[in-house]
Amino acid sequence: MQSLTLDSDNRERVAAAIAGDALTVACLCAAWCGTCSSYRATFEELALRHRDKTFVWIDIEDQADIVGDLDVDNFPTLLVQRGDTVAFFGTMLPDGAVADRLVQAQAAATPEELARLAASSEERRAWQRDCNLRVLLGS
Repeated sequence: MQSLTLDSDNRERVAAAIAGDALTVACLCAAWCGTCSSYRATFEELALRHRDKTFVWIDIEDQADIVGDLDVDNFPTLLVQRGDTVAFFGTMLPDGAVADRLVQAQAAATPEELARLAASSEERRAWQRDCNLRVLLGS
């Protein structure tokens, strides 16, 4: 699909891009973070390998009004979502191969599997309440 950078001028476009059932992979980072700066190219390469998914780069400080309440402990933090089901939310090693395996594993899961996993622990139930990018964008 596409790779987008969320900014205050394109929120409606990003919301529209993630409205379908395709997998969304969002990277939450900060401009001041050296690891994020170097990971950006890796994230863009990942998007090129997975053209059927939507990739969104989000600077948590520039977009604090949207993601300010999310618990981002370290960088990079990835959020993987299909539809309204948050499949993964957490810190990743800044390694393209690790992120690629995560994306492949989430893409291979059926919607029923993702729903079952989403309800399987308090942490994952919290992801559904707090980390749904569609809800955060108001779409």
